[in-house]
Amino acid sequence: MTSFSLEGRAALVTGGSRGIGGAIAELFARHGARVAVCHHGDAAGAEELRGRLAPDGLACPATECDVADEASVAAMAAWARQELGQVDILVNCAGIGGDKAFADLSVADWDRMIGVHLRGTFLVTHAFFPDMVQRGYGRVINIASQLAYKGAPGLVHYCAAKAGIVGFTRALSYEGAPHGVTVNAIAPGPVETDLLRGLSPAWREMKQAQLPIGRFGQVDEIAPTALMLASSAGSYYVGQTLSPNGGDVMV
Repeated sequence: MTSFSLEGRAALVTGGSRGIGGAIAELFARHGARVAVCHHGDAAGAEELRGRLAPDGLACPATECDVADEASVAAMAAWARQELGQVDILVNCAGIGGDKAFADLSVADWDRMIGVHLRGTFLVTHAFFPDMVQRGYGRVINIASQLAYKGAPGLVHYCAAKAGIVGFTRALSYEGAPHGVTVNAIAPGPVETDLLRGLSPAWREMKQAQLPIGRFGQVDEIAPTALMLASSAGSYYVGQTLSPNGGDVMV
């Protein structure tokens, strides 16, 4: 019998202090996992998350990490092992946004976007994946975007990074699955987060008008997909990218 319980499992969520990552961290904790999160400059958000969980006797330690920086990731990984003992479930959710026409993109803009999303997914996964393979169990869940498939004006760097995450997920799943480690991704549609709110009003208006559902999603509508993939209910998903997107990409 399959179950959505995460009892006995330890989970790490990058970008887990708020937004989609925060919703996933909270849902995991409420389903029995021991959860830790990392963030980049959002100690207040991490404290708010701890405050929501504390009344129910649930803990969620947090630390600072720039996932694009190798030394920062190494320090975070050592901290996570100290807090959790081991990481059974890894959610790569750290991300940044910002729309800019391709002609105006600087090399620094491109490098930072690719660095946080794609390089960060590589660095953090690389820190924990070998241990999962050795133990014969693991769940890696990467947060991509429906824009990896659809594209969008002003977001060439973002779309390229997220498409890279989809390819990374598919390829790594071949190496993990024979050892009990599943690697999957979630490609949300536009969701009410700080990242979306950071885009221009014109872009937001254009995107909302395109959505068949007529509204942006909420973080609580994305987190259950991660719970399914992390639990035994998702044990037959390998190399997949699931896309709760409000109809923005009908595939």
